[in-house]
Amino acid sequence: MGRMNVIDLGEYGPRFTEDPYPVYAELRALGPVHRVRLPKPDVHHEVWLVVGYEEARAALADPRLSKDPAKIGVTFLDEELIGKYLLVSDPPQHTRLRGLIAREFTARRVEQLRPRVQEITGSLLDAMLPLGRADLVESFAHPLPLTVICELLGVPELDRAAFRKLSTEAVAPTSGESEYEAFVQLAAYLGELIEDKRCSPPADDLLSALIRTTDEGGDRLSPAELRGMAFILLIAGHETTVNLITGAVHALLTHPEQLAEVRADMSLVDAVVEETLRHEGPVENATFRHAAEPLDIGGTAIPAGDSVMIGLAAADRDGSRYPAPDHFDIHRDTRGHLAFGHGIHYCLGAPLARLEARTALRALLERCPDLALDGPPGDWLPGMLIRGVRSLPVRW
Repeated sequence: MGRMNVIDLGEYGPRFTEDPYPVYAELRALGPVHRVRLPKPDVHHEVWLVVGYEEARAALADPRLSKDPAKIGVTFLDEELIGKYLLVSDPPQHTRLRGLIAREFTARRVEQLRPRVQEITGSLLDAMLPLGRADLVESFAHPLPLTVICELLGVPELDRAAFRKLSTEAVAPTSGESEYEAFVQLAAYLGELIEDKRCSPPADDLLSALIRTTDEGGDRLSPAELRGMAFILLIAGHETTVNLITGAVHALLTHPEQLAEVRADMSLVDAVVEETLRHEGPVENATFRHAAEPLDIGGTAIPAGDSVMIGLAAADRDGSRYPAPDHFDIHRDTRGHLAFGHGIHYCLGAPLARLEARTALRALLERCPDLALDGPPGDWLPGMLIRGVRSLPVRW
């Protein structure tokens, strides 16, 4: 495909934000890889977009696609203001950073969080249920993972409302200016938080542990790396799970026959979570990769220095991998979905996200036998990174 054939995604208008899947299907019918211009606020940013499943899976694990923008002489806003972190680094730096944090996110360590996740879930439902109706996002889906990750990292409770606003703006910016301001404030806040913990007696939280941690060779995280680690753990640790919980509830409430099946057999909750991840995963597109050298993806030549966006949502709706891909079906085989990525950048927090979503769904369905939608969902979040709605009115 020639460089002149650029598809302007902004020309699809609001319908692309509301329902991008027909556009992805249209593109996939023409080929697995396309040169696209991103919609606002990245209106001038042209990238290669991968929409085919096999091509996306291969690209996610291709070492020629660098996550470090410095490899092509570029620095993005997040790294400039926050510091180096997992999603903008390659081996050996990525290997080192991941090794210093991975021990905190093993399946065993996450399982130890189950009683506290259940306790927080119960407390939120205790406060919500007497109301008879609520915005599920505001009252339940957002505070659950936000509380869990903030407690895990040691973020003071008083700071959480302000942090939530900044983090949402960082991952789903309403404008370039507001995105910049959100990153400035997040960088300042995280720097102060880390310094406070460094100067305080050792506490039993993950951020304090990361400040103290060293590997067998005596390596430890620099101040900038600590800030970057706190940033990615806090934001990735709750923004995605909010939309996973909300998406799963919305899917069930709009598929009453499957909802009835789950109510009759709660062991199906795991299948609901996996099908939601495939059908309406909370990360629409992986963060940018950059061609460190010329390469071919799906028959398309990608020149060195070009940026590549891998469509996780597009790939997981590829009919060559999942028959009737637009149909929500809790009985389908969802193995191999790309909602958490693939390869060395596979999401560290996947076990925690699954635990929180399963716990939330089970408790909500058990305690709200008459749960129903109470109006249409709110607006879809802007941008092409996070997939989710701002609100979901429900009643019971």
